[in-house]
Amino acid sequence: MKIDWRRRFVALGSPTGTRNGAGFSPCQGLYYEPKAKKATTAFIASHYNVDFSEHYLGEYMASRGYGFLGWNTRFRGNEAFFLLEHALVDIGVGVAWLKEEVGIENVVLLGNSGGGSLMGAYQSQAKGVSMTPTPGLQLPDALQKLVPADFYVSLCAHGGRPEVLTAWFDPAITDESDPTTVDPDLDMYNETNGPPYPSEFVERYRKAQVERNHRITTWCHSELARLKDHNMADRGFNLYRTWADLRFVDPDIDPSDRKQNWCYAGDPRKANYRPQGIGLTNTLRTWLSMWSLSDSFCCGPPHLARIVEPSLVVQSLADSGVFPSDAQLIYDSLGSRDKTLAMVPGDHYLQAPDGARTHAADLIVGWLENRHG
Repeated sequence: MKIDWRRRFVALGSPTGTRNGAGFSPCQGLYYEPKAKKATTAFIASHYNVDFSEHYLGEYMASRGYGFLGWNTRFRGNEAFFLLEHALVDIGVGVAWLKEEVGIENVVLLGNSGGGSLMGAYQSQAKGVSMTPTPGLQLPDALQKLVPADFYVSLCAHGGRPEVLTAWFDPAITDESDPTTVDPDLDMYNETNGPPYPSEFVERYRKAQVERNHRITTWCHSELARLKDHNMADRGFNLYRTWADLRFVDPDIDPSDRKQNWCYAGDPRKANYRPQGIGLTNTLRTWLSMWSLSDSFCCGPPHLARIVEPSLVVQSLADSGVFPSDAQLIYDSLGSRDKTLAMVPGDHYLQAPDGARTHAADLIVGWLENRHG
């Protein structure tokens, strides 16, 4: 039975960020709750840069008797300046508000889409700080005071920020400053390469994607060192061609019900040459904090291994950018003994087919009720 719900705006300062001159607070969100009863269990969902305040599951959970905080850190819409240590402190503000101000007894971390590894990192570091600071910075003291949550739910989530970017990388680019450059031997649209893509090409392609990530990391470190001689602490740069996962066009790789020749930005070939890709603009330190395979603490598996609380992994079968192997990686990486993997119908946002969101919400609630009543 569905019940009436309401929502309210929440704006809070952070131990490492205050309300700015224009008036807005670093942490903002919307809290959804049932009207007629006090929720004792609540979800919190956050993302690296996407505004999750109006997250689509908010009303679904409130109408089922649960609280739901769609929570934004200071980096909402500000991906180019992301720093993990401060994002985790901001998430901690939301968790503390649920516990101390609302009186929530059980907090559920909802790691949706890119937010999967971010919320995993939060739970991991709340158990004891293991990350090191972004080069040239210091870890804030507030990181030591994070309050762990009680449950973890992964919903259509990528394995980690560096992992998804690298999997989507176009390794055929030969000059990072020129998005038109192409190595035909690594070009996924060169008909001699496929699709379908032979295993030899897939292996070579994936290796070249990883090498591209490492090259950029090496350059970031050398640039930081060079900038010291010019009285500069950091600089920005652009990143091109990030819609080139072979799975976008080859249904035989990681089979699922996804639409072919399609990605979140539409036609992947066209999207790959447009300036709307993830990671388009970075500072050197943001790259090292968020995207680097070797340096970033936004990689999912190391954090997931530290999560021993009951965990649920939900993956939609028609997702164009998260694939069955991603969900399996998350499930396998979790340290929980009590963990469940569920595949459900729907696209990435569960907008189709009709009822996909209802089905996912009921599944999550049923899983929770079996664990705390």
